Amino acid sequence: MDNLTHSLVGAVLGQAGLKQRTGLAMPALIVGANLPDIDAGCVVYGIESLAMRRGLTHGPIAWIVLPLLLAAFLWWFDRWQSRRGTRPDARLPVRFGWLWGLATLGCLTHPALDWLNSYGIRLLEPFSSRWFYGDALFIVDPWLWAALALSLWLSFWRETAGAAHWRRPALVGLAVMLVYVNANLVLSASARAAAPQRDAIAVPVPLQFWRRDLIMEADGVVYQGKALLGWGWPAGLDAKVRLLTNRTACLHPLQLPQFAPDDRALAAFLFWSRAPYIEPVERDGQTVEVLRDARFTGAAAARFTVEIAVPAEAEACAFD
Repeated sequence: MDNLTHSLVGAVLGQAGLKQRTGLAMPALIVGANLPDIDAGCVVYGIESLAMRRGLTHGPIAWIVLPLLLAAFLWWFDRWQSRRGTRPDARLPVRFGWLWGLATLGCLTHPALDWLNSYGIRLLEPFSSRWFYGDALFIVDPWLWAALALSLWLSFWRETAGAAHWRRPALVGLAVMLVYVNANLVLSASARAAAPQRDAIAVPVPLQFWRRDLIMEADGVVYQGKALLGWGWPAGLDAKVRLLTNRTACLHPLQLPQFAPDDRALAAFLFWSRAPYIEPVERDGQTVEVLRDARFTGAAAARFTVEIAVPAEAEACAFD
């Protein structure tokens, strides 16, 4: 998920009452909820970063090490302020055990939320490079923003006003989030059940959380359709299923490395990709195979492509 969502979840957890456990609890929860994304710096490597993101810093070792480092820093920071005489009087005593526990809780919410979208996460890295997918929420979900932000504001407002039960709005916000997430998991399961293939991918649609795009593959050809979600189970399937390319490939995407064995961008893309397909493009009299992923089409497609020149005798064959 996006970092605003991660931050809101950490803040709402604190406002639900956890911030009373120790001084600097809110920074521990909010920063901890974003800490696994320290791997974002690898974007300087371009498309190769696809093989670097959502891996080691999101895995089991990081769940222990990153919160420990954060707690140690916050504990040091509190004492540094004390020595300088700048420590706020209103701050609660800082307890290292609670700091570490809350930083760990915040950190664990990060992979849990990242798992919910179709981008995927390598939850077991470095022990396994397997990708896991929840297919429940789009990576940016304004509905979730609204629910969490409203509950956070109401809780802060009640606390500032000295009202009783100021934690209640935050607790309600967390409950609404859990109901929303589980409802979307059910929607995705219903969408997959409507597809003719058991391994079809149900991709959440921006803003319209009740819709799902379906991605299916048959004999090396990738198709895209839409699930018709309603009150029934399973959902129906829109008859307007379309090919993502106008011709099928004589080559499977996994065969492309034989033409560019040293292409690190290609290797990274194939490692990350879940539904790769080849789209041939004619340029200067030469066919260039553009490798895409069916999860990302439209405006987002340009960010997730790799081009590779393939010899004429191995080009994709015509599809009628």
